[in-house]
Amino acid sequence: MSIPRIDALIMAQEGMRSLTRAEIEAMQLRRLNALLRREKARGGFYRDLPERLDSLGELSTLPFTSDEDLAKNAAGLLLCSQSEIRRVLSDATSGTTGAAKRVFYTEGDCENTVRLFMAGLGELIFPGSVTMICFPFSGPYGLGELIAEAVTRLGARPLKLGGGLSYGELGEVLKQEKPDTFVGMPVQLLSLLRVCGRGSLRRALVSGDACPMAVLRGCEELLGSRLFPHYGSREMALGGAICCPAHEGMHLRENHVIAEIVDERGLPVPPGERGELVVTTIGMEAMPLIRYRTGDEARAIPGSCACGSEVLRLDDIGRKGGASEMAALDEALFALPGLADYRATRIGGRLHLEILSCGELRLPPLDAEIKIRPARPEDRTLYPGKRRIEEL
Repeated sequence: MSIPRIDALIMAQEGMRSLTRAEIEAMQLRRLNALLRREKARGGFYRDLPERLDSLGELSTLPFTSDEDLAKNAAGLLLCSQSEIRRVLSDATSGTTGAAKRVFYTEGDCENTVRLFMAGLGELIFPGSVTMICFPFSGPYGLGELIAEAVTRLGARPLKLGGGLSYGELGEVLKQEKPDTFVGMPVQLLSLLRVCGRGSLRRALVSGDACPMAVLRGCEELLGSRLFPHYGSREMALGGAICCPAHEGMHLRENHVIAEIVDERGLPVPPGERGELVVTTIGMEAMPLIRYRTGDEARAIPGSCACGSEVLRLDDIGRKGGASEMAALDEALFALPGLADYRATRIGGRLHLEILSCGELRLPPLDAEIKIRPARPEDRTLYPGKRRIEEL
């Protein structure tokens, strides 16, 4: 039996000859204690934590790190010199108030992410493939650039499209370049397939936002193949977990990230139950975080994967809080084949839906103000980033 790609990657990076659950946890404890020693020597944000833990279970006794901590303590969280920084990502926008959250990466952090992307993309991209990359390209070591580098190293040709092309422009790409693989956000893919048709596309990797079951099923039906969902965040250097051919959850890069799933009180949930994902980024060089509350809800799948890997798998990932209302709308609306995309806003307490159609559309009863029009070639996906109900 061949070694699962995620296992082969971790074994190569850690110099290990096998990867049982016990060996993974022993490696994580070694890395965690090495990080704690670095933090103590640096005297930064985590200087008051113990220098050593006797077991991974003791990690749950340490305090959480919040978004606010990350925004206010960038200098104290940085564990390398400024000269080693190759990329800084910030959540600052025109509407940001107060301190913006910043995350720093070294070249080594970015290289580890490229290798993780190669392990995930290698399941669906082959030498000679042509791959649409519909994530933003924002300069050296940005997300689009790291994906393109991974695609190139796999012997394929990346189409660096970014996330802002119209349906007409995407249709021309399908016609002229004949890509066989798509990498982008889930709804963007479904919208593309419904408006432009599958064309030459045969396989797809989706990430960057929650993937509702209605979207996943719609994409797979139109593509004629299984989707490969991935999970990542800025705090994990943009790469977190990848899908294997078994399609039973996403394998976490456990040599770089320790995951916990906690309830609303911050206590561990029973195995297999849903809760908030908390990460300790033991493999990050520039800005490792200890018990960072991601704000994402997830489930850790117990036991080994059908692919043979014992690396932890995450499933059913989505945002906490008001995202549940958006998720319910997604499930109801994207189950309709005639719906290309929609945007939800709440104005004065009243829900408003702007809907792009691509065929006959019979909506279920909805307590909302609704405007429907056909998708036009100049239209773009209605959400450039994560989908949410906008409050106006």
